[in-house]
Amino acid sequence: MSQDHTHDHSCCGGDHHHGHSHQNSEGAEGRADLSGPAESPITVEVTRGSLVESVHRARACIVDAGGHVLARWGDIDASVYPRSAIKSLQAIPLVESGALDAFGLGDEELALACSSHNGEARHTELVRSWAERVGLTLDDYECGAQIPYDPATAADLVRRGEAPTAFHNNCSGKHSGFLTTAKHRGERLKGYVRYEHPVQQRILGVIEQMTGQDLFGAPWGVDGCSIPTIGIPLGAIAYAMARIADPVDLPDARAAAVTRIAAAWGRHPFLIGGTGTFDTALMEAAGGAVLVKGGAEGVGCAVIPEQGIGIALKIEDGAARARDVALAALIRSTGALTEAQWARVPQLLTAPLLNRAGTRVGEVRPAAGWPAA
Repeated sequence: MSQDHTHDHSCCGGDHHHGHSHQNSEGAEGRADLSGPAESPITVEVTRGSLVESVHRARACIVDAGGHVLARWGDIDASVYPRSAIKSLQAIPLVESGALDAFGLGDEELALACSSHNGEARHTELVRSWAERVGLTLDDYECGAQIPYDPATAADLVRRGEAPTAFHNNCSGKHSGFLTTAKHRGERLKGYVRYEHPVQQRILGVIEQMTGQDLFGAPWGVDGCSIPTIGIPLGAIAYAMARIADPVDLPDARAAAVTRIAAAWGRHPFLIGGTGTFDTALMEAAGGAVLVKGGAEGVGCAVIPEQGIGIALKIEDGAARARDVALAALIRSTGALTEAQWARVPQLLTAPLLNRAGTRVGEVRPAAGWPAA
């Protein structure tokens, strides 16, 4: 298995602002080459009986708040779409603008703004009450209707003859945050999902500062919930997560915002995902020691506050089954959780592969020797 694993190289540059280019303090000439091999290592394997039937490759890195790469696998300079894994960054303007406090919202709403929820009753009722408090209607939400991820909730809707709405969308908490900020600042609500709207431009500026990247001209596409998703180097995403873990070098207002977001994220793991989700299960076991957030197409992030480090992961083929197992393996390699805590969620480390009858016929597990210490 080809693996590229290095220690203590600088990454990600300094803080950048939209439309302006800066070098980090080391300068371009002194920056270590972090490009890595073209081929990412095999990180997850899927067994059936005695045979490894399938494998998944990934890029990944662990970075501290000083921008030093503590470990890396594959090319971490190549851009990826972070998708929903960076909702914590997209929630920063909700706090910094004063909108959260102006409408009397609290930790639960802030956690929901960082979530990709199952659409269960606790999630949708909180979104509905949030909208009412701010003076929003269902028609204001441009994320689209979505059948709830939670099978029981989806079945209840069918039994009642009800159609899903935008409140059931797994991103409705994030969109509530966008709309709340726009309402607070007196901005038009219509089109808030568009790249050029002040809501999205404000978020772009925040992401630039947190990742240390100039994203002017960066590749971008439209996410599943209709907002822009920006191409960002994987190492820079991990750096942003590390700055949530340890915001010591952030301006005071931003440091206060990310500290508040991290606290809400950790206190309300059910709101982040819901029944049966990786994010909720791991954070419930972690008790605040680790914050995690998965995104579509095999992207995952983690924040480890005690160690001041961030983790970013991209499964090359986009498989969620590999993302969850690989992210758990990376977190385990940091020693952030005790073995007793991992024993509460063994299915996260090695996921059982079941047949239609519910019989275990294989497993999804970290590849042998990965991640190496």
